[in-house]
Amino acid sequence: MNSVLAFLRQPPPPHREARPRPAAARRAPRRQRLLACASGGGHWIELRRLRPAFGGLEVTYVSTLPTYAETVPGNRYHCVPDTSRFDLASLVPNMLRAAWIIARERPAFVVTTGSAPMLAFVLLGRLNGARTLWIDSVANSEHLSTSGRVAKRLAHRCIAQWPNVAADERIEHWGSVL
Repeated sequence: MNSVLAFLRQPPPPHREARPRPAAARRAPRRQRLLACASGGGHWIELRRLRPAFGGLEVTYVSTLPTYAETVPGNRYHCVPDTSRFDLASLVPNMLRAAWIIARERPAFVVTTGSAPMLAFVLLGRLNGARTLWIDSVANSEHLSTSGRVAKRLAHRCIAQWPNVAADERIEHWGSVL
């Protein structure tokens, strides 16, 4: 948890504004935005356990189930279509929705606890200047997930929750979310 907090406290790269802000908005400091993404089930539970590390940030949540919006009251929530590596046609609507969300939210950070639908947010978030963090699921105790193997090439940081999985040179181990 402390390592996630330290990652989120690093200053993001300079971010260009898409449109000029009114004079009043330029004077008032704006909280940095975090896009917290996870698929349903255990991924969502792990992400919600990270909430204390998100203090001081304006958090928007993304998941694959519309009912999860009630579990994060007071925060914006977006639902995306579920995708699978076995159904490549489902990647297109997911990528389009992710592009719309990234453009609308303009996050400084993207944090995800994994799965295929959230890869689009890591890719598009990074391309738009956000610092990205992929946390592979605690369920992957023997090897990095397939999505994690892709994410380690896309995300600024990719971490495993098991030390033996972290043995890969580009994967870090910061402890377990659970």
